[in-house]
Amino acid sequence: MMLNEIKNVVTILELEARRLRHDYSDIIIRSVQPILWLVVFGSVFTNYRVIPTGEYSYLEFVAPGILGQSVLFVSIFFGLMLVWDRESGNLSKLLVSPTSRYTIVLGKSLSAGIRSIAQGAVVILLILLIGIRFRTSPLLVFLVFPAIVLIAAVSAGISIFFTSLLKTRERVMGIGQVLTMPLFFTSNALYPISMMPSWLQWIAHANPITYGIDILRSFMLTGDLSGIPLDLAVLGGYLLVLTLVNGKLLQRIME
Repeated sequence: MMLNEIKNVVTILELEARRLRHDYSDIIIRSVQPILWLVVFGSVFTNYRVIPTGEYSYLEFVAPGILGQSVLFVSIFFGLMLVWDRESGNLSKLLVSPTSRYTIVLGKSLSAGIRSIAQGAVVILLILLIGIRFRTSPLLVFLVFPAIVLIAAVSAGISIFFTSLLKTRERVMGIGQVLTMPLFFTSNALYPISMMPSWLQWIAHANPITYGIDILRSFMLTGDLSGIPLDLAVLGGYLLVLTLVNGKLLQRIME
C-alpha cells in the first residue's frame, strides 16, 4: 500500500517535470528579480556596511536568502496549478482514482520543488558568476537541492491551503501576492534575526522560510550544521500539518 502511494507521488512529480520541459520562459523571467536583489540591493548594502553580518560580507550573507526568496516566489503561487488541473479535468480524475487525497496533496507540494530546483540552479550559477563566496564541498552543494525542495513543498502547501478556500485563479493570485512579501521580510533572508525588534523576532521564529534559509546558509556559507536538526524538524512539521489539513480541504476546490 505504502509502495503504491510512493509511486503515485513520483507520477505527480513526473507530470510537473514534463510541464517544466515545455516551459523554460517562466524560469528565465523569474530570474530577473534575484539578479536585481543581488547585483543592486546586495552590492549597495555591502559597500555601506549598514547591516552587521560578522565575518561575512553582506553579499555573502544575503545570497542564501535570495535563493530562498526565489524558491518562495515560485512556490507560493503553486496553488494556481490546482486551479488549472480543475479546469482541465485532471484534478477530478485524480480525486476519483484510488490515490489518497493526502498523497495527491503531498505529490503536488513536492512537485513545486521540480520548478524550484531549476530556478535555484539559475540563482546558484549567478552567485558563482558574481564571485560570492560559496562552499564548494560536493556534499554540501548536493544537499542544497533537497533543502530547496523542502522549502518549496512547505510554500506550495501554504498556497494549496488558500487555494482550497479561495478556489478561483484571481483570488489565488491575489493571496499569493499578499503572502509573498510578509513571509520574505519577516524571515532572516535580508538581515539577522537579532537585529529585529522583539515582536518581529517572534514572527520570524514562527516563519517556516526562516528555517529554510537557515539550512541554505549553513550549506552554502557557514558550514555549521548544528542547527540543521531543528530546521528540518520545523519544516517537516509544517509540511506534515499542511498535508493533513489540505488533504481534508482538497475536495473544496471542486465545489
